[in-house]
Amino acid sequence: MRLRGRKGIRESLEEQQDLVILEPAQYKGKWQQLFGNDRPIHVEFGMGKGQFISQMSFRNPDINYIGFDMYDELVRRATEKSRLAWSDTEVGTPPNIKLALANIEQIENVFEPGEIERIYLNFSDPWPKTKHARRRLTHPRFLDKYRQLLNSRGQIHFKTDSETLFEFSLNSFADSGLQMTNISLNLHREGINEEHVMTEYEQKFMGKGMNIHRVEVLIGKDALEEYGKTRLEKYGK
Repeated sequence: MRLRGRKGIRESLEEQQDLVILEPAQYKGKWQQLFGNDRPIHVEFGMGKGQFISQMSFRNPDINYIGFDMYDELVRRATEKSRLAWSDTEVGTPPNIKLALANIEQIENVFEPGEIERIYLNFSDPWPKTKHARRRLTHPRFLDKYRQLLNSRGQIHFKTDSETLFEFSLNSFADSGLQMTNISLNLHREGINEEHVMTEYEQKFMGKGMNIHRVEVLIGKDALEEYGKTRLEKYGK
């Protein structure tokens, strides 16, 4: 994937230290200290242009958000989306979001075990060729990393337009012994689901009439216990 961005992208990012983290590994184990509070940390791996993570930060001011991407041009665009999301408020810099430049392959170098509460994987690259399956962000080798980084309330929320990737991911979650819930083969079947913040890709695919697949994966002990107490309610038992 190549991105044609404007000249001076790196300089623009370096000037936005209030929002941008260019060397996230230096904050391993110190993210709450960086945010200045002990609120839960939710992250998006592969945030693209940043619409989802920006809107989530605005909707949920009591949660800290970190958006990751490996392309500096996308991080730059995400800074624009984040500032725009908060532009109608008296807040200068969005207080509960950071945008980090990083490759997810080394994400264990960025967080201590148990430092994250939720991971969002939205419209990740499907890597359709079988020989590239290990690069999919729902491959068991990545799931092993996520399990180490998530805390007792840890969850993974996954969305994709790719039926093939969704099938692969469900099998990957199951083979890894993970509890899935709220599985949807068509998230917006009855119209746009206002409970869910949409990404740029999601809006594009919805406009083409494509189905959006979604699942929540429960990792942490407390998340599993809570699910165990409530799981039959949806069936009227």
